[in-house]
Amino acid sequence: MSDMARLIEPLIPALRRYARALVRDAAAADDLVQDCLERTISRWNQRRDDGDTRAWMFTILHNLAINRLRQKSRRGHHIQLDDADDSAMAEPAAQEDGIRQTDIMAAVNRLPEDQRSVLLLVSVEELSYADAARVLDVPVGTVMSRLARARERLRRMMQDDHLAMTSRSHLRSVK
Repeated sequence: MSDMARLIEPLIPALRRYARALVRDAAAADDLVQDCLERTISRWNQRRDDGDTRAWMFTILHNLAINRLRQKSRRGHHIQLDDADDSAMAEPAAQEDGIRQTDIMAAVNRLPEDQRSVLLLVSVEELSYADAARVLDVPVGTVMSRLARARERLRRMMQDDHLAMTSRSHLRSVK
């Protein structure tokens, strides 16, 4: 038995247990272990002779699992085509969300500087009123009043923009 097989083979059950704990699916865990073993064997010459083979293989397995989880989150949930219904394959249109976000940012940019800075620090950066007051070097009460005025002004601007958009049509009649 080669040195490689002698070091790798006893680790397979522990690798499988760890993989199952990571991905919570037996088939996916077995695939993960298989990929780990393939990578270990193909890169055997890259390992350090004085290094711990067990730690090296668990690191490979862990990194493969993290990469798969990231890939899965980017791709979304996998559904067999035969099992999918129309609602599982449909997604709401995102164009309106993008337009709304652009409108909100344009309205925020039209706020006076003192109101805009308080609104961004508290609402976007999630600073407490006290922390925002320290950043801006103003009393906490001033932060609270500026924030209230900024929110009210932003709400009015968004309502006015919405009314202006609905009052005029962007569609042309083609004959």
